Amino acid sequence: MRYRSQILFLVRVLAVVAVIVGAKVVAHLLSWEVISLNALFSGIIAANVFLMGFLLSGVLTDYKESERIPGELSACLENMAQEVRGIGVAKPEAKVGPCLARISKLSDDILSWFYKKTGTDQVLAGVDDLTDQFERLQPWTQGTFVARLKQEQSNLRRTLTRIETIRETSFVSSAYLLADTTTLLLCTGLVLVSMDHFYESLFFAGIISFLLVFLLTLIRDLDNPFGYYERFSGADVTLKPFEDTVRRLAKIAGGEKGGPAKGS
Repeated sequence: MRYRSQILFLVRVLAVVAVIVGAKVVAHLLSWEVISLNALFSGIIAANVFLMGFLLSGVLTDYKESERIPGELSACLENMAQEVRGIGVAKPEAKVGPCLARISKLSDDILSWFYKKTGTDQVLAGVDDLTDQFERLQPWTQGTFVARLKQEQSNLRRTLTRIETIRETSFVSSAYLLADTTTLLLCTGLVLVSMDHFYESLFFAGIISFLLVFLLTLIRDLDNPFGYYERFSGADVTLKPFEDTVRRLAKIAGGEKGGPAKGS
């Protein structure tokens, strides 16, 4: 799935470049190449690349943070599950099964939420439901254990809110507007610029437009590291650690329900 998204990403970029190269051919045949190549044109290209470098460095900050988030979510959920399971080991009469089942169900909901198949309100409501589950464990454990569970619950809520903020907020919208406008004008200039050798101008128009369009598309893709629900998104952070956690939590919850597997 990841490689398919990357191929679609590249195909989308190449399709735009093909349109620009085709427009260059038409402009040459119709003698519309009215812009002369000079140092100012090269300077504008360099300035646009500098602007994109600024945007890229900005979105990479959030992207590097986002790479850690699936692991942090996994740690929160598994820490809670193991704490609850430990209560069941210390006090076999404790009814820890419903709490473990709720944690497992919450992990399924979060995984579905990453693909926007479950709403944010529903996921946060699931986090809130853990409060009732933890309170029901009070008779079989000490208050410090419940306090640790609630601390992990707080970390989980904070992390989910951070994910929502990252994927729903764009990095400096005005800078994107400037980059989009400049790139469009430069690509138009590449179509209309006149060079001595046609095939040479065609080559440079294709290379430069590929660089500009690829960078701009990559920056927009990196701006949402959790775009699993987007068809052309190919730079999402991996969910493999979290998917493994979902399976482990389902196994733990199933073992508690089954009884004999509890102490295994």
